[in-house]
Amino acid sequence: MKRICLIIITLTALTAEEIINRMDAAETFSTSFSRGEILSTDRFGQKTSTFNAWARGAEESLIEFTSVAEKGQKVLRTKGEIYLFYPDAQELIRLQGAALRQSLLGSDISYEDMTGEKNTLAQYTATLEGQESVGGRLCHIITMVAKSRTVAYPVQKIWVDTETFMIWKAQYSTQNGRLLKEMEVLETMEVDGRILPSRTTVSDKLKKDSKTIMVLTEMQIDPPLDPSIFSLQNLTW
Repeated sequence: MKRICLIIITLTALTAEEIINRMDAAETFSTSFSRGEILSTDRFGQKTSTFNAWARGAEESLIEFTSVAEKGQKVLRTKGEIYLFYPDAQELIRLQGAALRQSLLGSDISYEDMTGEKNTLAQYTATLEGQESVGGRLCHIITMVAKSRTVAYPVQKIWVDTETFMIWKAQYSTQNGRLLKEMEVLETMEVDGRILPSRTTVSDKLKKDSKTIMVLTEMQIDPPLDPSIFSLQNLTW
């Protein structure tokens, strides 16, 4: 009987690749719209930035900041590239390589963190390390190693919910194991039957006394969107 149970468990167990695919699917929508705020704390004090964000599929996203100090600044990901637009200078910048890890508005969140594509297995090799409870939720533990040097983080260790496939916790490291950043979900929301992060903390381990909390105040799934909002022409309007 034990042998039969073991065979059934083995046959039904998910591979690391299957878990990653389900994770990507859980984070990807035909279209989405959200509002939120980024709360940054460091040795100089606190700062709050607000934003609106639109996304289509796994590869297109646009973030526009609405707080007074950053009003009109935009971050666009399209066709595998990230572009920044600064309205005061009417300047358009394309980010690549190490620049993807640069701080977004002085926070612990990078441009890659905020706009990353949902095609993980194209960029990483995944290994399933086991299971562990995070915040009372049973999670798969997966270590991912980058296939090339073009990604922002050479190594990622993630804790993925065994039921919802949402990431509850993540550690980002260099190839030689130096911890760069940690992320953990503090609160969730349910939108159209999906469980999504609503309050997330991010800590850059290379910055002293620094922490960022990202809060989603509104989330819409599959709203009608004009595809032109993800164009470079729209970015500079």
